[in-house]
Amino acid sequence: MMRIVILISGRGSNLRALLDAAEAERWPAQVVAVVSDRPDAAGLAVARGRGVATQVVDRQRFASREAFDAALAAAVDALAPDLVVLAGFMRILDAGFVQRHAGRMMNIHPSLLPAFAGLHVHRRVLEAGCKLSGATVHFVTPDLDHGPIVIQAAVPVHADDTEATLAARVLEREHVIYPRAVRWFVEGTLHVERGIVTQLRGEPQWLL
Repeated sequence: MMRIVILISGRGSNLRALLDAAEAERWPAQVVAVVSDRPDAAGLAVARGRGVATQVVDRQRFASREAFDAALAAAVDALAPDLVVLAGFMRILDAGFVQRHAGRMMNIHPSLLPAFAGLHVHRRVLEAGCKLSGATVHFVTPDLDHGPIVIQAAVPVHADDTEATLAARVLEREHVIYPRAVRWFVEGTLHVERGIVTQLRGEPQWLL
């Protein structure tokens, strides 16, 4: 059975969606641990409530980024994951960690990448006057919020939207496409060639 490790920093809404889907759809995989860089992350309680082991690698307890990165890498590597899933993990991973898990690490970003990589996405979308926004699941590479795109979902941007209302609409789509992307991975139905991801059963890699 495939082993999944999920990294979080916050409330764990995508974590909850992933755990729900794994149970309901009987994935050939097990979430073996949830690891957080913050001891107060609400997602830790979500994981414990579902019987999933948790670990904290508290970024505040390390004198340097390098020391934190090494501790996080050691914690994750000890769990021997087949897939690492970033679900609201708010730290930039170092290149060595990313390369060790190349092709076996996914992230979700609240924009239609490659547009609006980085932080403050919804504010920037509104300031740009975009009529569509959305979310993207992608394989992680050393380039921030880049990497082969697995699936995207689009949502309309309304004239009266605020950052909060747009974020909520995008998050609803995140909860649909992230479990779908992870399920495809554990079922072995994703193929990556020259940076392009193909779903081998022909399932749509977009949601409108």
